[in-house]
Amino acid sequence: MKPPGQGAARGRQGLSESKTGGVVDTRPQWFGHPAQLARLFTTEAMERFGYYGMRALLTLYLANHFLFSDSTTTSLYGGFTALVYLTPLVGGLLADNYLGSKKAVKFGAILMALGYFTLCFGGEAAKPWAKIDGQRYDVTLVTSGNDKVQHISVAGQDLTIKGNEDGSVSLLAADGSEARRVAKGGFEAGGDRDPLFVTIMLLGLSAVTIGNGFFKPNISTMVGSLYAKGDSRRDAGFTIFYMGINLGSTGSQLLCPVLADKVGWWAGFLLAACGMALSWYLIQFSGPKLEGYGDPPANAPKRDIPIYLGAIAFVPLVWFLFTNLMAAPPPVEGAGFVGYLMGLPILGKVLFGTFLACVVFIPIWSVIYGNRQEWQMMLAAIVLIVFNVVFWTLFEQAGSSLTLFAARNTDLSVFGLFEISPGQTQFFNAIFIVMLAPLFSMLWQALGRRGLEPGIPVKFGLALAGVGGGFLFLVWGSQFAGDDFKVGLWWLAGLYLIHSMAELMISPVGLSMVTKLSIARVVGLMMGLWFVSIACAQYVGGLVAQVASVETVGGQVTNLKVSLDTYTQVFQTIGLASAAIGGVLLLLSPLLKKLMHGVK
Repeated sequence: MKPPGQGAARGRQGLSESKTGGVVDTRPQWFGHPAQLARLFTTEAMERFGYYGMRALLTLYLANHFLFSDSTTTSLYGGFTALVYLTPLVGGLLADNYLGSKKAVKFGAILMALGYFTLCFGGEAAKPWAKIDGQRYDVTLVTSGNDKVQHISVAGQDLTIKGNEDGSVSLLAADGSEARRVAKGGFEAGGDRDPLFVTIMLLGLSAVTIGNGFFKPNISTMVGSLYAKGDSRRDAGFTIFYMGINLGSTGSQLLCPVLADKVGWWAGFLLAACGMALSWYLIQFSGPKLEGYGDPPANAPKRDIPIYLGAIAFVPLVWFLFTNLMAAPPPVEGAGFVGYLMGLPILGKVLFGTFLACVVFIPIWSVIYGNRQEWQMMLAAIVLIVFNVVFWTLFEQAGSSLTLFAARNTDLSVFGLFEISPGQTQFFNAIFIVMLAPLFSMLWQALGRRGLEPGIPVKFGLALAGVGGGFLFLVWGSQFAGDDFKVGLWWLAGLYLIHSMAELMISPVGLSMVTKLSIARVVGLMMGLWFVSIACAQYVGGLVAQVASVETVGGQVTNLKVSLDTYTQVFQTIGLASAAIGGVLLLLSPLLKKLMHGVK
């Protein structure tokens, strides 16, 4: 790893150490932080505007436009979000050694904007069908109140499809009587979709994946470079930066679903693309505001063009990983852990292989090239990163199983005045973060001045307990579901409130933790590993969401009671497990604090 270039030294002018050992910062300030944080804040806010606007649509787009099954939808969603967090490992390395953070962020913004524009071309919606004992029938969706009811024509008779708790399917006549019952396994649903538009959609997601690998780790690294070692403002700065993430996502999670519903899917994705283009503009034309930050390493070989061309060449490879994921058979029961890993699609093998390799070899590297204290600090970081996997596995159900729960088993009425769309429910997390982030930032600073701020391991443990508590809160609310088997919207909002508080204890703190505990020569790599841990969580989260899958016809559930029971059972299990794991981490926190050698 090469030392930073001269620009970095120029950028840090204005930082000095006081006689008491504190940091004196004479640079222009923004709310008590370096003024450069404002430009990085807005750049990240608009990037997240694009990403979360797209994410608010993606699961519903796959399920309702392409008519993929719940299993395929959640698997593809989990695979995509996993790769979004895996590619930063490579993007961090390339920035550390060749590009510098600033160039990497600019290139990533361009690729992501192109990916969102590509998603605008989805073609016509898939045509639903059903097979009954091998005989295929066209399915018609008829709106009934707030729901769509599935109809088929059998022997000239119009029949309604209704799923049963035992897995069988009833075909109901107009008077509600059962005209026919299809035994479990005898009913199959699907959709005719154009392979060309499926390919276009996957290529768009692939471009977003590669672009994010360049953007995500390196803008966080630039934020870390604003603060000198020992600067007590670092955690608060990352919390403010994290508020920018959610400030950007708030608007898009409201507006993109509205455009998708009122105009078309393409309009929602177009708005996301415009947000991403603005993010590129902000970093590309930052001028002197970011001079000296994120520059290439000193004497680094010029590899910009080969890196850019290589990244573009990898887009078809990511497309292949997506297609392999969609075609992979389910794991074989009773095969054991090794058999399970061998049966995973290529993406699963890459994810877990990369993560395990990093977890094993990075501490070994730190033993060889670092001193004892540096090794212990890196070990503490690795342990916390492993626990981070659990948190994001459950938290990121927001974009998959919780979005489908909102669409199927949530009364989306707001005080009886109007209804929001299922995709807009993800807005709750964003608005709660915007409201709570300043309070948490002030809380950490106030406790820090008094020496009472909880350590990083304690914050992580509380976050794990919190994300489990959010699911248990929703499970409690499910017992108050109405006759339509729908839970009040505010129970779902309560889950997001609890999850948002948990998120503020781990995500911005985790980003800060990586920059503080990592050996300086590999801080970009460690930031990449942080995102790899989230990548594994996203993939496992897709598997968890598959467990909550229910049978659909034409993208619609045929039995809402079965749907509600399935979701609450899964949510209760993962809620209890997360709370228990959080308790284990709290017990380990004194040992981890010792390994961190005073880092707070």
